[in-house]
Amino acid sequence: MPLAVFALMLAAFGIGTTEFVIVGLLPEVADDMSVTLTTAGLLISGYALAVVFGGPLFTAAATRMPRRTMLLILLVLFIIGHVLAALAPTYWLLMTGRVFAAICHGAFLGIGSVVAADMVAPQRRSQAISMVFTGLTVANVFGAPMGTWIGQAIDWRTTFWVIAALGLISLLGLVLLVPAQRDHTPSRLRDELAVFARGQVWLALCTAGLSIGALFAAFSYISPLMTDVAGFSPSMLTPLLMLFGVGLVIGNLLGGRYADRAQVATLLAAQAMLVAVLLVFALTAHHPVVAAATLMLLGGSGFATVPGFMARVLDKAEGATTLASAVASSAANAGIAVGSFLAGTTIDAGFGLTSPLWVGAAMATLAFAVTFASGAIDKRHARTPEPALLATSPNPAGHPSEETR
Repeated sequence: MPLAVFALMLAAFGIGTTEFVIVGLLPEVADDMSVTLTTAGLLISGYALAVVFGGPLFTAAATRMPRRTMLLILLVLFIIGHVLAALAPTYWLLMTGRVFAAICHGAFLGIGSVVAADMVAPQRRSQAISMVFTGLTVANVFGAPMGTWIGQAIDWRTTFWVIAALGLISLLGLVLLVPAQRDHTPSRLRDELAVFARGQVWLALCTAGLSIGALFAAFSYISPLMTDVAGFSPSMLTPLLMLFGVGLVIGNLLGGRYADRAQVATLLAAQAMLVAVLLVFALTAHHPVVAAATLMLLGGSGFATVPGFMARVLDKAEGATTLASAVASSAANAGIAVGSFLAGTTIDAGFGLTSPLWVGAAMATLAFAVTFASGAIDKRHARTPEPALLATSPNPAGHPSEETR
């Protein structure tokens, strides 16, 4: 794997850390900014909205730029955002810094996936994409917990300074290691938008949103599930979340490896496993040992879908992949928002803390159905001869075909 892919992975680690670390620092931020905990919590939803909308908007505005240049600009925005957050004297300046970082998140992972895939042989595209997303998954295991510890032990602003420094290191890595793609001609916005007329692109985007939405429908309320239902003490949440993060890393790497061999089959297998794990989890959540094991399997099966659906978006948007890749990242975050909302609605409706697992299972089932339909369309197109071939190919008897008469 080229060193440049590891530079992209390091940047993704920083992006993942800044997304998740704020959860553990909300009390400190609320106290320092003299706002309520709920108001501080808007830093999470504000970030998510900026990911959904900011990434595609930036990408659309910058389609004429080389992808390497786009990545460098995004990391500069990432660094500026964290410097603003670390220095912010007011809540709204802190929110502004978070929005800058989120714009980087929304566009970087999509464009970075395209760049990584272009640097390797076609049969290793999914593996290259999975390496980029490994940075995001490792952030769950080490980055966010370490950032939370720094913020609680020293000061929450110190956490943002550390992430800004990580962004600077990533920027230098991209400058030194990611080559300029001399054979790549920046596309026109019209061409980038044209791929959204393809039905298969939309099916791939739906696969992305439903697959990740299923995972996070369950994960959004995992803390009360593990304490109030499974019976773990609150002090066990950190190791349990690290166990979930280990599952993310393993699933992501395995998904990348096998999606290069059989993209649709790997996606279907991962989605089927996700459905099964969620159903088992819902039925056995009151058993602590089983709950811990299924929590790790939940992360593994959920993130095993990521390399496959990202590669599928790139395949179906062939010829103009830059904007589609950014929209794929937005689709995944939109799926997270929808899954979390539906999970919270079922709890409020009185269906209990295991109800998000049933919501996740339903979304994963829909993801399986969409992927199956998309794969069936692939097969049908593969069996349909090209019109040009029909016009020139003789029939088995050696006589001209109907089309040539």
